[in-house]
Amino acid sequence: MFSSNLAWKLGIAGVIILADVVFSTVPKQNVYYEKVAVIPEVLSEVDANYYRELTDDEKVQLVENMIALGLEQLDPHSTYYSPREWKQFNERTEGEFDGIGIQVEGTVGHLTVVSPLPGTPAYEAGILAGDAIVKIDGTSTENMKLNDAVDKIKGKKGEEIKLTVRHEGEKEPVEIVIVRDKIKVVNVLGDRRKPDKEEEWDYYVDSANKIGYVRLLEFNKPSPTELRQAVKQLHDDGARGLILDLRGNPGGLLDAACDIANYFVDDGVIVTVKGRNHKDEVHKADADKAFVPSAEKFPMVVLIDHDSASASEIVAAALQDHHRATIVGERSYGKGSVQSLIRLEGGRSRLKLTTAHYWRPSEKNIHREADSKETDEWGVMPDIEVPLKRDERTAFHNYRHERDRVTGKDKPAPKPEPDLDKDKALKAAIEHLRTKIGKGS
Repeated sequence: MFSSNLAWKLGIAGVIILADVVFSTVPKQNVYYEKVAVIPEVLSEVDANYYRELTDDEKVQLVENMIALGLEQLDPHSTYYSPREWKQFNERTEGEFDGIGIQVEGTVGHLTVVSPLPGTPAYEAGILAGDAIVKIDGTSTENMKLNDAVDKIKGKKGEEIKLTVRHEGEKEPVEIVIVRDKIKVVNVLGDRRKPDKEEEWDYYVDSANKIGYVRLLEFNKPSPTELRQAVKQLHDDGARGLILDLRGNPGGLLDAACDIANYFVDDGVIVTVKGRNHKDEVHKADADKAFVPSAEKFPMVVLIDHDSASASEIVAAALQDHHRATIVGERSYGKGSVQSLIRLEGGRSRLKLTTAHYWRPSEKNIHREADSKETDEWGVMPDIEVPLKRDERTAFHNYRHERDRVTGKDKPAPKPEPDLDKDKALKAAIEHLRTKIGKGS
């Protein structure tokens, strides 16, 4: 303990020395640097006089929280990724990780399986939706935080993990040994799973009229390839129209958004990035990447809602401005700010800093500022608005959750035809495309 405390104090001393050096080399009136010198003073006082001695992890967490909370005061999207958070971020953008393939939720002492992912080790081993995870490799989850539990469940491909779970309705827990594998995050979905193969999706939402439906959860590295495969499959099968569902999609990678928009737009600007310290970055469509026919031959709807943000808004705005798709749903979030990822701690962590804004092809700013009004230009306004009341939105989310949830290998649950009274935006999109198809037939 002495050595760790010494390292902590030496670290604080190093920060104080650095602050003093920085402070001495800038004008005295610069209050920014004056405040920098206060940080190591605070850390030193906490170390010396806090009512109890902090653990090493708590000391690290204190500093990380100071950085993250300070950055978040600049804007909601600037932050600090600790080494663990950076690893999780990479897993999301890469679209795969080593683990067993379950979605979990809960609070301290209550860890529950939301859904096993079809075809994964957890699914094949018999993990079921609703299972309470009692122990992980013999360690009780009673006082375990969700993030810590997730870290324990993940591991290297080929390694075994033993979960003690209690199935819903059962009194006694059972032990299930699972071998970890590479888990591929499924990011491109249909409306329902195929009844004979739960890991595959049915990409038709109206098979009688050959209307396709593809839902994108996030813009990560595999997204363009996966979405292209799904849309090409529909087109080759004779689909007459397409619904691209971006509701609830928080965004992701700019390159992925540009590639996906380019599939449907063969010419012109997709998005422009405008920042303070660099030349405008104009992303244009490449005719060689576009493969979907024109709006007249293959009409299209993009579904958006209040949670469609960033990359989702880039795609929706580009398709709207180029008159390639009809936008249906609710006004988008208005997150048109660009975050640059800056290496810290030798590459172990990252500073995510807002450095620019996205501008749509019509040269309107996507971003909604803190003082923006509803009457201002920001985000993406739907061509066909389908507003939802709070209870309607809750009912829709519950309905969507049940259609996505997989109960488990031993309890397959085929999903019925969509209930369009519970999904008003999808109903409006289908009705719109039926009209378009009717005009073209």
